[in-house]
Amino acid sequence: MEQVHLYSPQALHIARVAFTAFFTILFVQSGGDKIFNFRENLSWLVGHFKNTLFGAMVPVLFVILALTEVSAGLVSAYGLLMLIVHKSSTIAFYGAALSVLSLLMLFMGQRIAKDYGGASGLVAYFIASIFALMLLA
Repeated sequence: MEQVHLYSPQALHIARVAFTAFFTILFVQSGGDKIFNFRENLSWLVGHFKNTLFGAMVPVLFVILALTEVSAGLVSAYGLLMLIVHKSSTIAFYGAALSVLSLLMLFMGQRIAKDYGGASGLVAYFIASIFALMLLA
């Protein structure tokens, strides 16, 4: 049996597929939840950001975030297909870039709302998204 090394083309391909699948699952679910449970999520966020500079802009920002997350998930899903079928990482790279953008938006919101625990929970996702971005480049 052939030995696979960390820097081998097979390992690189598997890592690319795994990261892309991860962001597909993460953002299709998260963005989908924001859309399908729009009123519940918006109501919670209005209260969460009530005493912040984002207070009056929550509905617009929420729609932008939901669309960005859904875009990250769908572009990643298409990128996953392209990785598997054609071994092309171009679309997956754009999915990772949208994932980075979504996570930055979430992180900024958590920091503005002074939800430091929520913000710290995003750090691992952000590190993974940056690593994926570099791996898919």
